[in-house]
Amino acid sequence: MNKKQLIQIIIISVLLCISALLLLTSNPEKNTIGQLSVALIIISAVLVYISNVLLNRWLNHVLPWKIHTRSRLAIHMLSGTLISLMMMNVSYQFLKTQFTEAPPAWDQLGLVNLLGMALLLPIYAMYFGYKFSQAWRKADLEAEVLQKENARTQMLALRNHLDPHFLFNNLNTLSSLMNIDIELSKSYLDKFAEVYRSILRTRQTDLTTVREELHMIDSYIYLLKIRFAEAIDFNINVSETHLDMAIPPLSIQMLIENVLKHNITSKSKPLLIQILSTDDPSLIIKNNLQAKLIEPQTSIGSGINNIKARYQFYTDKEVIILESESSFMVQLPLLEIEI
Repeated sequence: MNKKQLIQIIIISVLLCISALLLLTSNPEKNTIGQLSVALIIISAVLVYISNVLLNRWLNHVLPWKIHTRSRLAIHMLSGTLISLMMMNVSYQFLKTQFTEAPPAWDQLGLVNLLGMALLLPIYAMYFGYKFSQAWRKADLEAEVLQKENARTQMLALRNHLDPHFLFNNLNTLSSLMNIDIELSKSYLDKFAEVYRSILRTRQTDLTTVREELHMIDSYIYLLKIRFAEAIDFNINVSETHLDMAIPPLSIQMLIENVLKHNITSKSKPLLIQILSTDDPSLIIKNNLQAKLIEPQTSIGSGINNIKARYQFYTDKEVIILESESSFMVQLPLLEIEI
């Protein structure tokens, strides 16, 4: 028994005790019509409430709201009204025959039913309005949770796809370095471990600060500079005022990875990747376009679509993509959310 049920039982018990006291102190020879009227109201209200609680539980079992919304509304209102009126009539008949000398009167019975209808219809209207508003809020909440879980699932799926690719490339590079420069391979391994720890740490994180993201990107760039040497260059210029704003984790890393997948890197034509902040505020990840003649099977759209889906949960601002003959740019809105 929960707290709500205990309170209901206590209230019903108190009301029944009051009505019993009124009935026991009533005297047919004296004018106790007021006492009997109050007792009638209390007993009728208690019986109507209990019968409707039982009716609601039974209908929840045989006609759930989610499956039979329209039929449940009609049947519940009709059966609830009839049962409530029946409880009022039973209460009237009982009090009239047991505590008065006069027989039940049809005009009084008609008045009881008329007043009952006048009270029941507004009460049912408020009850069903409350139930529908509750259901509406619950549906909104479930939709919001589902949207968030979907975004998390998409992000996790992309990370799971990213991890083997990330591991393969860096382990290959590390293997090559160990045959050339042991000290450099140790430094590479340290940075590789730092980046991989950051990736694992973000599995349970929805947002991260620009500061934290760039800290991981510094280590990631170190790995790339060793892999590609002079064939790749970076320019990072992010305002101090934007470092504590938020973005979805791994967004910059995903975009850099996409740039490398879809562009040629060479010493004669280095690939320049810029990470800049704007006053919007937003981050721009931009590169000179040196598209590969044969595109890899994994489309650039999958990573960007994943980032867009995660942004849609937090803001109405869109991820902007601009492509020209010489450059490709993605603009990420910065979010003012406490991390």
